[in-house]
Amino acid sequence: MNMKTTEFTQEKIHTILSAQRKYFRTGETLDVKWRMAQLRRLRQAVIANREILEKALYEDLGKSPSEAYLCDIGPVIVEINEILRGLKRWARPERHFSGLMCFPSILTTVYKMPYGVSLIISPFNFPVLLTLGVLAASISGGNTAVIKASSKSAASTRALQKIISETFPEEYVTLIDGGHDVADMCLAERFDKIFYTGSPAVAKHVLEAASHHLTSVALELGGETGNWCVIRADADLKDAARKIAFIKLCNAGQICINVNQIAVAKEVAEDFLAELKKEFVRQIGENPEQNPEYPKLITQAAYDKCAKLTEEYSDRVIFGGTGDRETLRFAPTIIYPVNKQEEIARHELFCPLLPIIPFEDGEIDRLAETIADREHPLAMYVFTSDMKWAKRFMSTQQYGGGCINEVCIHMMVKGVPFNGTGHSGMGAYHGEWGFREFTHPQTVLKGSTHFNLPLREHPYSDKAGDRKKSFLKLFEK
Repeated sequence: MNMKTTEFTQEKIHTILSAQRKYFRTGETLDVKWRMAQLRRLRQAVIANREILEKALYEDLGKSPSEAYLCDIGPVIVEINEILRGLKRWARPERHFSGLMCFPSILTTVYKMPYGVSLIISPFNFPVLLTLGVLAASISGGNTAVIKASSKSAASTRALQKIISETFPEEYVTLIDGGHDVADMCLAERFDKIFYTGSPAVAKHVLEAASHHLTSVALELGGETGNWCVIRADADLKDAARKIAFIKLCNAGQICINVNQIAVAKEVAEDFLAELKKEFVRQIGENPEQNPEYPKLITQAAYDKCAKLTEEYSDRVIFGGTGDRETLRFAPTIIYPVNKQEEIARHELFCPLLPIIPFEDGEIDRLAETIADREHPLAMYVFTSDMKWAKRFMSTQQYGGGCINEVCIHMMVKGVPFNGTGHSGMGAYHGEWGFREFTHPQTVLKGSTHFNLPLREHPYSDKAGDRKKSFLKLFEK
């Protein structure tokens, strides 16, 4: 199968969806061993096509083979392995004692049922991980899947389309490409589950479309006002700079859990900035826009947006600020000082720009109020040696996930959920949480045909009613 964008009409998408719904109703996807076999096929396909995926990621985003494997390909294999280890246990029906109120029907079972036909809308920034990682969760739940991959990461979409078509029949899993028009065609259909990764603005459109069919939706979003990193005066500045430089260089800042703006205590701001500059140079060199290992921005429009914003703050660019429009590489750029109320500190940047907001360390509570007043971020990072404060701060703010004295690797922890809340998402996935996201718990009570008491039946009045009420009160315990 080698479809082109122009082949995807509303009729074609409806035909694919109808075939998948028919296939789902055969019941084949309900068998857990069968699902595990499909996951192994997917894992083997990823391993066999690793070089193809690496080349595609370099073509789309300028990722070196090592970064492509570290951030996009390897985590898919890890995710599949985790699912394979736990799926039999997660999918096992739960047995519950029904309680005295239900006597003599004492056994109730909760089945973990797939939704049916799922729609996965994946983004450009991690096109392999955020397509196949979500697909693995969908498969684990027993669903079929239609994948709408990003048209911006065209090479990766072509590679994924090849892998999917060679691995699975179209009536089980199929990947389509195209722009927003094709996505809208998908959203016009009645799917049973939608998983969208992208921006809050588009997520509102997805939710609105899903509401027409009352379709269950999971959203993984970057957060409208960006992810905060707070550096207290007592932080290990060299350690913080090293880790922040790594995450800001990764994928040229095009990461939903990236550091968007840094609030650093004034008392140590100059020292921190000196360390951060040194780390950028150490990790990527003095001319990153000429370094073939440094990723690029996805499109010329993304590059121009980054360059324009840099120009607006040119009087406060203290590091970087240069780029190459031909290669779409833009240097990591530090902008300092920035007021927390300025526009650049109030929205997700999704590029290598890094506004630095100084604050008085003694007024950390005021900064915390500002962060809490804005839309919930997908990630939150703090650097400090005061663990008591850090734990209080991290347990009272609202965000998707985060780290104390670290960045980003919370999403790599096995057995824990990943996603945001509000403008940074809804639902959760990874491992068992992904299985839960793509299944519906179905409660079934097994009734008894013997020893049934007339407690629930009329009459409810006079002495008969009083006796029934007395018995029912006993059952409350």
